[in-house]
Amino acid sequence: MTWNPDQYLKFAEPRLRPAVDLLARIPLASPTRVFDLGCGAGNVTRLLLDRWPRADIAGVDDSPEMLARARESLPALHWIQSSIADWQAPQAADLIYSNAALHWLPDHGRLLPGLLSMVAPGGILAIQMPRNFAAPSHTAIADTVRAGPWRQKLESLLKPPPVLEPTDYYAMLGANATRIDIWETEYLQVLEGEDPVKEWVKGTWLKQFLAALDNEEAQAFEQDYADRVRLAYPRLKNGRTLFPFRRLFIIAQR
Repeated sequence: MTWNPDQYLKFAEPRLRPAVDLLARIPLASPTRVFDLGCGAGNVTRLLLDRWPRADIAGVDDSPEMLARARESLPALHWIQSSIADWQAPQAADLIYSNAALHWLPDHGRLLPGLLSMVAPGGILAIQMPRNFAAPSHTAIADTVRAGPWRQKLESLLKPPPVLEPTDYYAMLGANATRIDIWETEYLQVLEGEDPVKEWVKGTWLKQFLAALDNEEAQAFEQDYADRVRLAYPRLKNGRTLFPFRRLFIIAQR
């Protein structure tokens, strides 16, 4: 799937906040080898560099568009184009960090223990994933798919929520971790602009549906979806829109 850095970064500040919250809870003083999985345009990788300027930091992402933006802003770091599902750490990591990326991948029961196995003893696997798939911002996608002439083209893209319950992650990581910290936060995001919830989702989960349609169909689908989420998230009198968004955090230490 092709990523548009400009669309994704329209809401850079609220997207950055959970990354900062995850980073603040990582109990490492001076890690040597750090990997940022799903690094995107590198705006979160910069925070890792700011905290640990002496660490060997590499960003991993499968989007050439995102990595091109990352290289422009941080040319001195290592940038690796690879699917996270196929990536292997070249040597044991002190920190594997992933902000808002692993929900794109299936089979977490295999994926996450595999990532933890690449962490050195005493090291950390730190993960943040959105868990907002039961909210109107996401259920409206399924409603739009099933209500329009594009149903046959798009219905196969509808999948069960990709992020499991917190207790499931504790169970899958507990056998090989000395310490696990799991929590959820629901952020009340205050968004500006026209149809901001639609614009937010268009930068992530909605992309795959729009990409499967021709231009005319995509425009009609986007408008139908926008009408639905506008009702679910009405604009306030001050012009802003409130968008509650739940996220899951995991810190597992070897």
